[in-house]
Amino acid sequence: MSLKPLNLWTLQGHAGSPNPWKVLMILEELKVPYEPKLVDLSDLKKKPYESINPNGRDPNTGITIWESGAILEYLGDTYDKQHTISFTAGSKEYYESKQWLHYQVSGQGSYFGQAAWFTVYHPEKVPSAVERHVNDIRRVSGVLNRSLQNKEYLVGGRYSYVDAVFVPWFEVAALFWSKEMVLENEFPRVNSWLNRMKARPAIAKTIDDKAKATAAEGK
Repeated sequence: MSLKPLNLWTLQGHAGSPNPWKVLMILEELKVPYEPKLVDLSDLKKKPYESINPNGRDPNTGITIWESGAILEYLGDTYDKQHTISFTAGSKEYYESKQWLHYQVSGQGSYFGQAAWFTVYHPEKVPSAVERHVNDIRRVSGVLNRSLQNKEYLVGGRYSYVDAVFVPWFEVAALFWSKEMVLENEFPRVNSWLNRMKARPAIAKTIDDKAKATAAEGK
């Protein structure tokens, strides 16, 4: 049965935002058709978006999902029945993958995002805030670096969706904090792991699409 394209709603003018791109990476990995839909930031508090966009449901299931972590779990459960990048429900690896997904959402995404805000966007320079959140980047990267000792991927000895979801925020970190943190030197296992991810066609395509979208917005 051929699948109808999913609608993926994201903010217009915010191509650099990492969270939509981790969803796109998984859609590309699973070869699920999708259509990006752009919405202006000023429209988010207006109908229909205020009621979670009733026109944005999955046309194959009728379900609407928001929050990137929940979207990724939904995509795995719905479109990866063969567990090519996920794990069998109830297995040890299934729960370990959820553990890493929650860590990415609440740990990496949150702290890396705050570092980006205080480094680039905050109207006042607050060195203590920058230092704190750059140190959080080091802490998160250290957890990953230790966890990758003697293994190539986070869960189950093979690539899975939870490896991919860390990539977009590390792409942001590479742009803003290269002077503060040289990943290759401080966290070599993380650096090698990210390079393995970025060599995958689906991930490479998404990174390239993001670069083109960001460049187009800058014109």
